[in-house]
Amino acid sequence: MRWCVFAALFLCASSLATACPLCLGAFRSSVAQQLVNLPHEVLAQPSADGRGYRVVAVIKGEKPAGGMIPEEELELDVVPDANATLLLARDEAWSMWVAFGAVAVEHAGWLRQIAAGKHLSDMNADEWRAQLALILPYLEDREPLVAEIAYGELAAAPYAALLAAKPRLAAPAIRRWLADPRLAARQSLYLLLLGIAGDAGDAAALEVRLEALSMAGDATNLGSMIAADLQLRGPQRMAWVDAKYMANRLRSTRELEAALLALSVLGNENDAIPRDRVIQSYRLFMQEHKELAGFVAWDLAAWQYWGAVPVYLALNKSNVRQDFKSRVAISAYLQQSPVRGLFDAGASEVDARDQQTSAQRSAISALPQ
Repeated sequence: MRWCVFAALFLCASSLATACPLCLGAFRSSVAQQLVNLPHEVLAQPSADGRGYRVVAVIKGEKPAGGMIPEEELELDVVPDANATLLLARDEAWSMWVAFGAVAVEHAGWLRQIAAGKHLSDMNADEWRAQLALILPYLEDREPLVAEIAYGELAAAPYAALLAAKPRLAAPAIRRWLADPRLAARQSLYLLLLGIAGDAGDAAALEVRLEALSMAGDATNLGSMIAADLQLRGPQRMAWVDAKYMANRLRSTRELEAALLALSVLGNENDAIPRDRVIQSYRLFMQEHKELAGFVAWDLAAWQYWGAVPVYLALNKSNVRQDFKSRVAISAYLQQSPVRGLFDAGASEVDARDQQTSAQRSAISALPQ
């Protein structure tokens, strides 16, 4: 029973994430999404008497009584500048207003558009296109909170939405951001954007960086770098990924997970890198990293590729010690497969000779290889 519960959790996980998994922070609630969720938001400035804040613009909800927020109803993590205009918000159940930070009143209209948006999981492709058109001009804005809001919403975007935004991406600006050490925490996303908006020169620079990471055994931003490299170079570059990672038994689990994540994102799009080519690399990974072979099972099931059933059944009946996440993923994959009714995917100890009937063997042989 416990095994089935783990498998069920694994199967449900795919419905929870819409953001590109290569973007750092993609699964944290952004400021923009908090503005969507909260019912009361205003811009306010310190009152002349110093006893509270005077509302200068309503972003969402109704204006507080008297247009003032008393000091005792305001929760500040830091002491703001004496003349700062603050973005304040409150939930119905809260007795206090909380401050997100300082932002100029000139951004009130933009903030209203952000706050009137939808939850990420409810947005379709057209709505994402409009949302990115709204936020892209404010990436790395001179006002830190505005820049944070824009970055956080972009980091939550699906990869398909980033690809669709290519005409709006400015490669020179992306290169500047990648060269700025103050933006090191945002490199993962900006590398993806470079792969979409960049050129042959960017591809050459990425190759140098990837070779350095490979030699050092470093996984820092590796997934985003591989994805950007493949987006720029296409299928011919897959041979390098196979040689350096898929077939390399000396790689750390962290490196392998990063490389697989890059292939997963591109395989889901089935565009710059055909999905069939990604599956070819996945099968090489399964062959060379048997203890982690289930790491690709989630994608294979989502793509309705059942050619891995014989491999996974053989692994379940072998003496190969599987990583726990790999075992759970393999079980989930087999439970979804066309032969799920013929096998107990969790019973890896049962001898195949006692379990396989001729009908079962026929079912397996009919699966695509």
